[in-house]
Amino acid sequence: MGYDLSKSAPAPMPEERVFKGYVATVTLYADRAEIKRKLIGKVSGARDCVIPFKAVVKVRSKAPTRLVNGYVQLATGQDGGQLRIATAQAQKAIANNSRTVMFTWNQRQTYAAYLEAVMAAIQAQAPDMSG
Repeated sequence: MGYDLSKSAPAPMPEERVFKGYVATVTLYADRAEIKRKLIGKVSGARDCVIPFKAVVKVRSKAPTRLVNGYVQLATGQDGGQLRIATAQAQKAIANNSRTVMFTWNQRQTYAAYLEAVMAAIQAQAPDMSG
C-alpha cells in the first residue's frame, strides 16, 4: 500500500515516544502526555495522570545536577501561580505534583530529550496565528 503524498492528505500522526524518569514513565502522543508512576512514586501523593497539551499553560523545568534531581512540570490551570515559599518546600511541592516528572543526574540526556519533545508537541498544538 502506498502513501498519499498529496497536499490534501492529513499529516501522519507521530508515533508515541516514551521517556523514563525517576520513579515515573511519561509517554508522549500527538495531543497529550500520559504519566505513569511506580508504586514508590505514588507514596508522596503524586498520581498517574493524562495531560492534554492544550491544557498546558507553562512548562517548568530544571536540569538535573550531581547534587539535585531535575524535573519537567507540565503546569495547567490547576497549578496556580509561582510558588512563594521556602526552597525546600517549593521543591517538595514540585516533586509531589502529578504533572511533574523527576530526572536524576544519570538521566540528564533523557531529561533533555523529553523537554525538547514536549516543547515541540505543545507548540504544535498552539493555534495558528498567521491568519
